[in-house]
Amino acid sequence: MGVQLGDAAEFTELESAAMAAALGAAREGSRGANPLVGAAVLTADGQIVTGHHGGAGTPHAEVDAITTAHDLGIDLTTSTLFVTLEPCSHHGRTGPCTEAIIAAGIPSVVFASPDPNPLAAGGGNTLAEAGLTVRSGLREEDSRTLNDRWVRAMAEARPFVTAKIAQSLDGSVAAADGTSQWITSAESRAHAHEVRSRVDAILVGTGTALADDPRLNARNHDGISLDDQPRPVVLGTSDLPVTSFLALNPNTLHLRTHDVREALDQMYAAGVRHLLVEGGPTVLGAFFAPGVVDEVFCYQAPLLIGPGRRSVEGLDIGTLTEALRLVPDDTETPAVSQLGPDFLLHFAAAGLAPAASGSSGSGT
Repeated sequence: MGVQLGDAAEFTELESAAMAAALGAAREGSRGANPLVGAAVLTADGQIVTGHHGGAGTPHAEVDAITTAHDLGIDLTTSTLFVTLEPCSHHGRTGPCTEAIIAAGIPSVVFASPDPNPLAAGGGNTLAEAGLTVRSGLREEDSRTLNDRWVRAMAEARPFVTAKIAQSLDGSVAAADGTSQWITSAESRAHAHEVRSRVDAILVGTGTALADDPRLNARNHDGISLDDQPRPVVLGTSDLPVTSFLALNPNTLHLRTHDVREALDQMYAAGVRHLLVEGGPTVLGAFFAPGVVDEVFCYQAPLLIGPGRRSVEGLDIGTLTEALRLVPDDTETPAVSQLGPDFLLHFAAAGLAPAASGSSGSGT
């Protein structure tokens, strides 16, 4: 017995609704080092219960849905589990989902698309060999689209890259005299620290490091540093003052290069799987140019600064048809939401393509 490949016509309307619910649940997660995954339990009487993966170290979607079903007293032995991605069969921060599914007594599983990660793939066959009925292919294209940038980052053996932009309404990150604190609100800064708390590393260029002497740490709403901290990364060849916060932090990774691809290779080798780029305009441009930005959080303040520094610089774009186009992303939050007086714009970078000029950029 193996995995049965099917198409939309082979699934019932109720089964299609269950997978749609799983896809909706997947969008409640946050992008990063892991794919967005949702699951739905379809009971014999047509009830649907969902779960999702909330991020690294949290229960996988299958386990989340199974736990909720148990809490509701649902009979899993007569239910079908729908998952947007093939259940994993390997040990990571959590145990294999295949073991949890088998232990729950679920007799039938439908997953949308195979897991492209060779370390996690094969769960469908594992379940089939254990005697479960396993089918795949329902809403496969939707599942692939949901995680296309994560798949690209994995295929390129580089971190998933989130870019942060905090700017005025006229697209500036600093006034003409260089002042920039604070363009955005306390609410925006609190959200930015939530993002910081779930990444592996935060990167700035040496220009930002020298001008601001940042800590690049993650803090809670009370301003207290969290126990688990992302790794600070500095891009550029300039030395840091020996008394600066980043120089004194033994965990700081100083990448003495201006080449973004080289920097990504070094960070991946150091174990970084989710990178937050908080650099200045030159560094942001250096990451946008080669098409390695996967996600964007743009904090838009209701300010008009006038002459100042643009939020992104260095893109060799001469005409509108060459523009790098972003795609609104409604995962985790609405694509547009309000944070105090500011607006948070969330983009998936599915539309980005590498610029013809190459991949290197300044880290000054």
